[in-house]
Amino acid sequence: MKCPYCGFRRTKVLSTDPDARGIRRRRECPQCQQRFTTLERAVLTTPLVIKRDGRREEFSREKLLAGVRIACARRPISADDLERLADRVEDYIRQTGKTEVPSKMIGDRVIAELRELDPVSYIRYAIVYLGLEDLEAVRAEINRLLEESQTPTGRK
Repeated sequence: MKCPYCGFRRTKVLSTDPDARGIRRRRECPQCQQRFTTLERAVLTTPLVIKRDGRREEFSREKLLAGVRIACARRPISADDLERLADRVEDYIRQTGKTEVPSKMIGDRVIAELRELDPVSYIRYAIVYLGLEDLEAVRAEINRLLEESQTPTGRK
């Protein structure tokens, strides 16, 4: 592992711990004595995403996280919560066993995850994803959420 501070090519591993997202290693550079942490994850193949217009592109975890971060901006949601959400979505599409998945499948999974995580973030994401084009459509979605949260099978 190359030191991110001085570029020295051989760093020393001080500790190794399993992490939910991979293997976390604490390292030290013998050249500059700086310490840093690395996270090792298995590189697993994910299906291609079929876009609405028929184009196909590689699944991008970063693109997924960017969209979710926008929906969750200024909400009390930790970066770890967002990472776990992305992990669950990525695992879900990988477990389909398909070589190509429609973008709608990913969007549906993200919106379901956001619905459980934070209702305000869900509404923000839904406005774009579900195409809620006017205030009445947004109000109807909010009312539906409120009704579900007040029923015995709801979350509250």
